[in-house]
Parts: sequence; structure tokens; C-alpha cells
Amino acid sequence: MAKTLMATVITACMCVISSFMIINSNRQELFAQSLDLSSATISDINKAFDDGTLTSERLVNLYLARIDSYENNGPNLNALITINEKVLETARALDVERQSDGPRSLLHGIPVVLKDNVDTQDMPTTAGSLLLKGSIPPNDAFIVSKLRQAGAIILGKANMSEFASGVTISSVDGPMLNPHDLSRTPSGSSGGTGVSIAASFAQLGIGTDTGGSVRGPSSSNGVAGLKPTHGLLSRDGIVPLALSFDMAGPMARHVFDVAAMLGAMTGVDPSDPATEKSAEVIETDYTQYLDPNALEGARIGIARDFLGYDTEVDWIIEASLEAMRNAGATIVDVRYPRWLLDAKADFYTTIRWREFKDQIENYLSTLDSQYPRTLEEMVAISQQILAAPRDGERTNPTRWSLFQQELNSGSLEDPEYLAMINHGMPLVSTTLQGLLEEDKLDAIVYPTAPRRPGPLGENRGSSSPNPAVSATNLANLSGFPDLIVPAGFTSNGLPVGISFFGLPFSEPTLFGLGYAFEQITKARRNPVHTPPLPGEKIP
Repeated sequence: MAKTLMATVITACMCVISSFMIINSNRQELFAQSLDLSSATISDINKAFDDGTLTSERLVNLYLARIDSYENNGPNLNALITINEKVLETARALDVERQSDGPRSLLHGIPVVLKDNVDTQDMPTTAGSLLLKGSIPPNDAFIVSKLRQAGAIILGKANMSEFASGVTISSVDGPMLNPHDLSRTPSGSSGGTGVSIAASFAQLGIGTDTGGSVRGPSSSNGVAGLKPTHGLLSRDGIVPLALSFDMAGPMARHVFDVAAMLGAMTGVDPSDPATEKSAEVIETDYTQYLDPNALEGARIGIARDFLGYDTEVDWIIEASLEAMRNAGATIVDVRYPRWLLDAKADFYTTIRWREFKDQIENYLSTLDSQYPRTLEEMVAISQQILAAPRDGERTNPTRWSLFQQELNSGSLEDPEYLAMINHGMPLVSTTLQGLLEEDKLDAIVYPTAPRRPGPLGENRGSSSPNPAVSATNLANLSGFPDLIVPAGFTSNGLPVGISFFGLPFSEPTLFGLGYAFEQITKARRNPVHTPPLPGEKIP
């Protein structure tokens, strides 16, 4: 049904696209001064809006045409679950408002895709699960309300790993495909958002990150993304995995866009006490920190514990370090304590599994009575789904077996859980803060994924039986921010990302460093399976 609706919405706009392409076929002189859609930042788009050479309606139509070509046809990337059936109506209204009152913000008229665990009161929020299929929450998530207030257009909901864990498959809509290599994983759990942004299905995207779920898909799909400091964005209205770790994060093809999107979503939310931590440091404009010279004089640590697993990834990281040196940065070798590397997976699962059991039930209590109320009910229902019920839907034994582990993991009153919350997490954050402060580092960098994207269907996440050697869940255990920037490509065309990890609420510093690196290296490129369409230009 979702795919049928998506196709209907897109078909309705195709005549508009065709007309536009015919009109513009004779405007080569104008196009000589144009940008490819995928290369245009929000700043570029706003200049086109201001010049009158672009409208939000046309921008949305360009993205819908790409969705029709590469999501519903061609490689069938399976990145999206739902398209907002009022997306063009909303774009037209925002165009009228721009003309009469001016733009609300940089995001006015800009299309955004949301991971399908972020509540929208006008579209279903399924968390990628048949167990919540068709569920329409009573309210928008806090960050969705902020985006709408800023004038952003919610284009649709992105496919994801079911309940934000396990393999990159949802039982609602099946697996997501990496547009750089259809046989390789796009990573999860925000895989659909990562694919959508890389394939230019929208300008902006939202993922969520509990152990690396914004950062893995950013790296594997060759885009930028941010896991913010815990408490900088509200978690209200997001299907929980573990609230001690959960954070929503912006994803985009350009660091500028990530910074612009973050500023639109910050704010203290009475429904989420964690946001009180950010009250004194909230920014609403992070683009002011995007300094192309930020690497000059910077001190950057390299976490060498996460090298040595893939020769080509290592080479790309070493080349990235050399680019930073040439830009004036000092590079300092950093080694993490052995106990931290050995213990971090146990610290993580001790908290993550117990919190899901407790917190998912709080979320389920807000939904219509036809949906499960407890994790026990979720286990029982999933055990009755022994074959794929309908076209596009899948059984998901990897995630459903994890339900049982979460159910049996214990409670939030267990001494082991309390020890991790009260002592383990502070120990991690104090240790990492010490590493940054001891050498007066502005950030620590590391390969977001120490190995190139693996085969489709392989589970390398933090909850997998043999989790990948990765630093990503340290940012969740500590609550510290982590910015991902494209760094290069392996010999078989797979993206590699580099992480800029810093102290709490150091997003301004990380944005400066990441932007400077992006401008020097310009390592992003369009996926081979989703090339630009004819006439797809931003004048």
C-alpha cells in the first residue's frame, strides 16, 4: 500500500517535470551557471529561491523524479517506506508564504526524509516493523515540530533496521540497498536515511543513533552526519532503543546542510529532561562556525586502535591526516586504554538491552490499542509470523530473536545495570575527556568503520554476536558528539568516512574542523547506481 501511494504521488508530478525539462532544454546558457542537484547546498538553494530561478515546488518535483527513477524503478533501493501525499501541496503553500512574508529560516521549503522511528502525526511511524504497521502517533516528535516551524517539508519516512537494531532489514519493507554497490550493506540502523541522502531523494535526512546508527550509514553511503551531544536534541516522540544512548542526528550530502539542520532542531523540551543539559550552550545557527581555515593551528588526535583492519581504509585515513597536516593541523597519536576497548561492548549491551525492555513499553502505551503493549506481546506476535505475509514484507528472525534476549536481560533495578549507569558511563566519559584534554586536542579522528562496507545482510552492529571493532559506541557511552565526513573511496568504489569526535557540546569546533576537511578534500561523489537525471540542475 505504501509503495502504491508513493507511486501515485510521484506519477501526479511527472508531467510537471517533463514540462520543465522541455522548457529548459533551450536554456543552456543559464545551465552553464548551474549546479547539479546533488552538489547544491541549502545555501545554494536559498540563493536560487531568492533569485526567483527555483521554487520549493520544483525542488520537490526534482526529488520525486529521482525517487521514481531509482526507488520505484531502476535499482529499487528500498530506501523509503512512505511518501507524504501532501508534499506538493505543502511546497506550494510555502512558496506563497515566501513571496508574501519571506522565508522562516534556511530550511524554508527544503525537503527532509525522516527515519521511520520518528513520530509524525500525519504519516505512520512503524519503526520498520510489521508489529507497528499503519500506526499513526498522536503527535509529531519535538524535532519534527521544530523542523515544520522552520518551514522544512517532510517528504517521507525512510526504511530502517527494525526497531533500530539487527540487520539492515525491516519486516515492513525488506532490505535497503547501497547505491554505490547493491551487493554491499548501507549499514544501519538509519540505512534508509543514508541511502536516501546519498541517492539524492531529499536534501536533508534524520537518523537516530544508539551505538552508531547515524554514523555507520553516513560512512557506508558516503555522506555527512552527526551524532550530537546527548541532550542537545530532544528524544520526545522517537521510538526508544535505549534512552541513555539514543540521539537523533542530521544527515546530508554537505557539512553545511548538517549544521543548518541541527540549529533548527535544538531547544529545551519539557518532555525530555536531558535537554536541560544544553540550556546554556544551545545554538540556533551552527553555520557560523563553518571556517575553511579551521584546521590551521588545530590539534587533532588519531585513534590508532581502530586502524589495521583494512589496508585501503587505513590508506584513506592516512591520506586524510596528511591533508590536515598540509592545512596546518598538528596530528597526535592517541591510544585508548585496553580495558576500555575490551569492556565497552559489555557496558553497552548491559544498558541497551534492559532499557529497551522497559522503555519500548512506555512508547507502546501511547499508541492505538490494536498494537502490542509489552515486549512479551511483541515476542509472541513475532513468533506467529513464520512466512512473509505480503509482497515487500519480510520475516526478520535476527531482530525478532533479539526481542527474546532483551526480554530476558534483566531489569533497571539490577545491580549490574545500576553499576553501569552510575559508575561505568561516568568512567568512560571521564577517560575520554582525559584523552582529549591531556594533549589539548580539538578532536580525535578515526575511521568511522575500520573496514569497508561488508556484504548485504551481514550484521556488524553493536548488538551483533561479533561486533565490529569500532569506536562508535564510545560516543554513546560517553554522550560526546561525533561528526562524520566523507574521506574517500576504496578501489572497488566503496565509501570511507572519517569521524571527528570531541568534548560535550563541542559541535561548533567539530563543524569547523569537518567543514575545513570537506572543502580541502571534496571526497563525496554521486553513487554509480543513481546518476543525475537529464535537466536536473539548480540555476
